[in-house]
Amino acid sequence: MPEQYLPPIYWVDDVVAMLDQRMLPQREKVLRLVTPQQVVKAIKNMTIRGAPAVGVAGAMALALGARGIQTSDPKAFRKKFSRLCQQVRKARPTGNNLSWAVEKVYSVVVENPRASVAELQTLIRRKADEILADDVQANKAIGSWGKSIIPAGASVLTYCNAGALATADYGTALGVIRAAHAVDPTIKVYACETRPFLQGSRLTAYELTRATIPVILITDNAVGSLMQQKKVDAVVVGADRIAANGDTANKIGTYMVAVLAHTHDVPFYVAAPRSTIDPSIADGTGIPIEERNPTEVTRFGGRQVAPRGVTALNPAFDVTPNKYITGIITEVGILRKPYKKAIRKALEA
Repeated sequence: MPEQYLPPIYWVDDVVAMLDQRMLPQREKVLRLVTPQQVVKAIKNMTIRGAPAVGVAGAMALALGARGIQTSDPKAFRKKFSRLCQQVRKARPTGNNLSWAVEKVYSVVVENPRASVAELQTLIRRKADEILADDVQANKAIGSWGKSIIPAGASVLTYCNAGALATADYGTALGVIRAAHAVDPTIKVYACETRPFLQGSRLTAYELTRATIPVILITDNAVGSLMQQKKVDAVVVGADRIAANGDTANKIGTYMVAVLAHTHDVPFYVAAPRSTIDPSIADGTGIPIEERNPTEVTRFGGRQVAPRGVTALNPAFDVTPNKYITGIITEVGILRKPYKKAIRKALEA
């Protein structure tokens, strides 16, 4: 991430520092979180969002919680820590990275049955630090692999925010764009606004502007028209959960973009670390879809814009079937059809 950026999440001694993404781009406010409950609340209310970033936040919440468990009895510690893991895991249901990170941290307790409480606290913090560092490296590897799919002088469309703010740093879909732009500065980006939370207009445009990558903000319903006019050369999006067959859950509206890309012969790529893949779910029908507060739809910028009392649907994600996906860009390479086989090999790498 360039020096002018504030990282989305990091440690300040034993405090979790978190950039409040609800305030962007108008204000860069960093919160200091000292309890796991505060981190869980931040995950739920979208202070931090993006599947990889939420996974990192979950791991850091567990490190905070482990340090705060007041007991010298390892058995009592394990029992309390197990309950905390369940609480953190439930903070948001759709993204796989959160449950993946919780399992990684909990494995420290399982793999060290004779450790003292102090030793477990140290090992848990070390695992959380490892998850944060590994995410950054994975994102840079995704960018390195993915830059090859961006044509020279391309206009790339992206949806929602899958940049540094959605990860520990650098980004997945925007990591691909960053890496490609470093080689070819003529590349430009169409960023969809991404209603109702406006992650595209508030966050993606913010990141790309700071990185001096040309970006044009468009309304979500302009995608089809742009593709019809042959103004889009490729689509790159992130992911919150990828099923064993390649079906992919991402921000609501991604499915619409994928169908339009398929209709207009525009390559459609998903960029995500392997921690986003959930091999326990056979296909997209098994991916849980989070329903958020309807006021995110009926209000805009704090103002009521719909008639009071009107009903609104607010699913946070949708699922794109694998048939619409050209490739899945991971830290170990670009996965191609048939996805079941490619995903299995990638998870074994």
